[in-house]
Amino acid sequence: MADNDLVHNRSPLAAGVVEQVSPLLRRLVAPNPSPFTFTGTCSYIVGQGRVAIVDPGPESEEQLAALLKAVEGEIVSHIVVTHTHRDHSPGARALRAATGAPIFGCARHVPIKDDASGRLDASHDLDHMPDQEMRDGDVLHGDGFTLQAVHTPGHASNHLCFGLAQENALLSGDHVMAWSTSIVAPPDGVMSDYMASLEKLRGRDDRIYWPGHGGPVMEPQRYLRALLHHRRQREISILNRLSEGESDIGPLVEKIYEGLDPRLKPAAALSMLAHMEDLTARGLVVADGPATLNARYRKV
Repeated sequence: MADNDLVHNRSPLAAGVVEQVSPLLRRLVAPNPSPFTFTGTCSYIVGQGRVAIVDPGPESEEQLAALLKAVEGEIVSHIVVTHTHRDHSPGARALRAATGAPIFGCARHVPIKDDASGRLDASHDLDHMPDQEMRDGDVLHGDGFTLQAVHTPGHASNHLCFGLAQENALLSGDHVMAWSTSIVAPPDGVMSDYMASLEKLRGRDDRIYWPGHGGPVMEPQRYLRALLHHRRQREISILNRLSEGESDIGPLVEKIYEGLDPRLKPAAALSMLAHMEDLTARGLVVADGPATLNARYRKV
C-alpha cells in the first residue's frame, strides 16, 4: 500500500453499547445511522468519577437515557461539543438539563445571511449556545484529564477537535474520520479552510484519532497525507474534465463520482462546489457568474 493511498475502515459499530476504548475514553454510538452518519454519532465519556461527555449527539431521548445510564453514579462536570451539526450538538441541551453540567466547546453557528447565491446551510443546530466558548489552544481541565481545543474549520466553520494529552490522542469530530472523507458543504464549509486544517494537524504528534463517526484512525499522519492527496487528485480530475469544455456541476459529479450511492449525490455536488469555489478563488477556474451549483465553469 502506497503512503498516499486512502484506505477507509468501515467496520460497523453497535449503537447503544458503551465501550471502554482506552483508559480514559468510553464510546457510546447514537441510534442515528444514515449514509452521512455511518452507524451513528459517537459520543465519548472522558475520565472516571467526574467526567466530560463529548458530542452528546442528536436530539434523542434514547441517546440521552443511554448516556445517563452509562455515567450512573458519576458526576458529569463538562459537556463538550465539537461543532453544531444537528447530529452532534442538540443533545447537549437535554444533557445539561438532566445533569446541570455546563456546555463547553465550539461557538454558536452564525449563518451566512448575505450569501448572494441564496444557499442556506440547514444542517446546523441554530439553538446551540455554549456556556463557555472555547477557542484554539484553550484547555479544559477535568478530573485526571485535559482537553485542548484545536480549531479546524472546513467541514464546519466552528469545528473544534480536542487533544487528550494524557493519551496523546485527538477527538477529531467530523474533520477526520476513518470510515469516510468529510463533506465540505458551502456556504459554511470551505475547501481552503479544510485543507489548511488538515495541514495544521500534520504539525501535531497524536498517535490516534477518535472521530465523530466510525472507528479510530490508527495512523493519523499517514491518513492525513492520504486525505490531502485525495483532495488534490480530485482537483486534478475536475481540471482535466473542464479542459474538455465548460460544464456545470451535475455532469461532473456523474463522471467523477461513478458508482456513488444516489442518496449521496447531493452531498457530492456540494463538495464539488466547495472545490469550484476554491479553484475559482485561486484563478484556475472561472464561472459564468457567482460560483453556485447551477453555474457553468471552465478551466482558465
